[in-house]
Amino acid sequence: MIALQRTSSTNPDFIELVQQLDAYLAEKDGPEHAFYAQYNKVDLIPAVIVAYEHEIPVGCGAIKPYSQEAMEVKRMYTLPTARKKGVAGQVLSELENWAREMGYQSCVLETGKRQTEAVAFYHKMGYRATPNYGQYANVENSICFEKAL
Repeated sequence: MIALQRTSSTNPDFIELVQQLDAYLAEKDGPEHAFYAQYNKVDLIPAVIVAYEHEIPVGCGAIKPYSQEAMEVKRMYTLPTARKKGVAGQVLSELENWAREMGYQSCVLETGKRQTEAVAFYHKMGYRATPNYGQYANVENSICFEKAL
């Protein structure tokens, strides 16, 4: 059974999961990792979800304001041993609920094209590809998504 906890980026379990995410992304992104890493700081993110399975942290995600209407989904990660159990879907759904509760109308996010599992997951969760936004506008490996809440 998966238990979700609303917390902030100061949560030690979130910090540990993000360190594992960063190691995974450094391997996937290769030399482009430094570019992406500058936009993935987690200090002072007040809206974080940590997923627990039998009290062990197995997944996480966060949202932060992108605009007056949209929250940006950040730092989505599930431990390899917990994948295919619906953890990411539960985390993302809870982040969307939280954004809705705060009055936001949509969520946006960016992921790498090489992360085919993530791309497929966001499509499955109802996100649609959009033109790359902000710092990702001219980044060939980036794909951006949006979902109306």
